Amino acid sequence: MAPLRLALAQCDFAVGAVAANAAKMRALIGQARAGGAALVAFPEMALSGYPPDDLLSRPSFVSACAEALASLATDAQGITSVVGHPQRVADALYNAASVLHGGRVEVTASKQALPNYGVFDDKRYFRPGDCSTTFMVGGVRVGLLICEDVWQVGPARHAAAAGAQLLLVVNASPWDADKQAEREAVLVARARETGCAIAYVNLVGGQDEVVYDGASMLVDADGTVAARAPAFVDALLWAEFDPDTRRFSARQWPRATDTSPEATLYAALVRGTRDYVDKNAAAGVLLGLSGGIDSALTLALAVDALGSGRVSAVMLPSRYTSKLSLNGAREQAEALGVDYQVIDIEPTVQALLAALAPAFAGREPDITEENLQARARGVLLMGLSNKFGRFLLATGNKSEMAVGYATLYGDMCGAYAPLKDVYKTAVFRLARWRNAAAGSLPWEISGAPAAPAGRPPIPPAVIGRPPSAELRDNQTDQDSLPPYTELDAILARFIEGEESQAQIVAAGFAADTVRRVTRLVLQNEFKRRQSAPGPRVTSRAFGRERRYPITSGWR
Repeated sequence: MAPLRLALAQCDFAVGAVAANAAKMRALIGQARAGGAALVAFPEMALSGYPPDDLLSRPSFVSACAEALASLATDAQGITSVVGHPQRVADALYNAASVLHGGRVEVTASKQALPNYGVFDDKRYFRPGDCSTTFMVGGVRVGLLICEDVWQVGPARHAAAAGAQLLLVVNASPWDADKQAEREAVLVARARETGCAIAYVNLVGGQDEVVYDGASMLVDADGTVAARAPAFVDALLWAEFDPDTRRFSARQWPRATDTSPEATLYAALVRGTRDYVDKNAAAGVLLGLSGGIDSALTLALAVDALGSGRVSAVMLPSRYTSKLSLNGAREQAEALGVDYQVIDIEPTVQALLAALAPAFAGREPDITEENLQARARGVLLMGLSNKFGRFLLATGNKSEMAVGYATLYGDMCGAYAPLKDVYKTAVFRLARWRNAAAGSLPWEISGAPAAPAGRPPIPPAVIGRPPSAELRDNQTDQDSLPPYTELDAILARFIEGEESQAQIVAAGFAADTVRRVTRLVLQNEFKRRQSAPGPRVTSRAFGRERRYPITSGWR
């Protein structure tokens, strides 16, 4: 039998942009048809974008998706196209994928396994399908599965029992550091169990707190991974499937030049930041550049995401700001070519202290006065954001957010927080990696210049200094926190691992430290609930995924 030529659209389809998504599909269908493909497949819910959340509760939105699908079916001639979309049948809503052929919808599959864990909330909106769907294209019987369906044994087996030779899996599977290995293990297992080859196409792009990586795959029937697409790259992926051997041949797939954990994590943060800013039509971004490593890494990310012309950095010194901070901030701003200015916060802080002096009379200075400095910075940065239409980036990391080492309405101000789900130890690794990568980043960026020769994008002195909020004399983070290597290890066990205090102590950590850290995590939920969104890059991110009560007696 002749090989089946197929195209997988590993592309970004924005939530709610139904008309734009349909237009992009038309263009890709035309490209696939011109390239001789018999089949082109799009990701899960590509027509509506994923996850549309409560947009699905609006009848006008679901109707718009239905109208766009019907129009696509009419236009999609000369090729079989698989399109993900929401579908209403009577009083039930389904997460569906339709096979378009010959000017009509030939068959529609409904997602059978509805995930309701982590960032997923499918059971809130959808009713599960009750059977696996197959269809014929180019003499090959194809089983159509939707994302979570392939993570369960039943749907793939039922498709194979119906005669499928090839399983086509359309996905909106978000990225975290462990996800790709887990996906690959699942696909290899399904192929070996069923004897079917698997074509796996995944969504790519940032959507609020979730980042989709693409990383689409081809798996032969014996479980051999025939091809892996790079993460965070938009591409129309070409392949040929031999139905006799049930093997794939990938055709000129792009390749990642650096697949290290740091490179992939950095690419996730860049993609999440770029898409959040661009999809919300912001002119650009600004951030407070303190001379510390968190703001330095955030600035590098922003420039790599948007280009230096769309990024502004502001140094907001106080009496406690060191010369090292001032020099480091200016050096980095000049190296990356961003708009840079210095605004002294001392007059603002003194005005606030004067206004509060009668109320504070008789009380010694404490953390309140430190927080006033952070809040003065927040007010000034938000003023600049309002005036120039640029989103303010919050620069805090996950370690700080976990234990509340951040000031509400101060350094927590912002429209987006690129490092929100990145532990401090990972911040250091990423900064060193970014300097080593220099001007040869392993993915396409938006016009960010390489730093001049001999001037790394993040000054080494910034990376090497002890972290400090610089809100009082001779302050360092380790005055009030355990060393970050210890803190992050405890946090990862408590947050991602959901381990008890007793389990963490048994792993070798001091009981007093464990109790203090876990208490801080639990009592600072109210701060995190008011924080800016940021890209989810771990398996247990604050926000959409981790939903602890603010008011709770559990300790």
